[in-house]
Amino acid sequence: MLNFKIKPKILFICNQNQNRSKTAEELFKPKFDTKSAGLYTEKPVSRFQLKWADLIVVMEKDQINTLNKRFPEECFKKRILNIGIPDIFNHNQPELIKLLKKRFDEINNLATL
Repeated sequence: MLNFKIKPKILFICNQNQNRSKTAEELFKPKFDTKSAGLYTEKPVSRFQLKWADLIVVMEKDQINTLNKRFPEECFKKRILNIGIPDIFNHNQPELIKLLKKRFDEINNLATL
């Protein structure tokens, strides 16, 4: 018998998709199906990316407001979590990785993905 385990699809979003969301995408890829996007880039997060995701994780509260303004219909149907990580880190910075793991563990303990 075949046993397929489907990984939850998580979209990580930050402002530029250079540091926080990109690091999160790479960090959690072994456990989840991950992608990342930015809000204020040449190619910002798209409706298609939001529809793809089972869970949307943003780094700051204001990012939820921006998503809701841009994509009200898609956001209404999705679970969006703010993990509260400020834009003070570089890509793959050890302190960022440690904080991402800590915040994600806290969220994972509160709810099943």
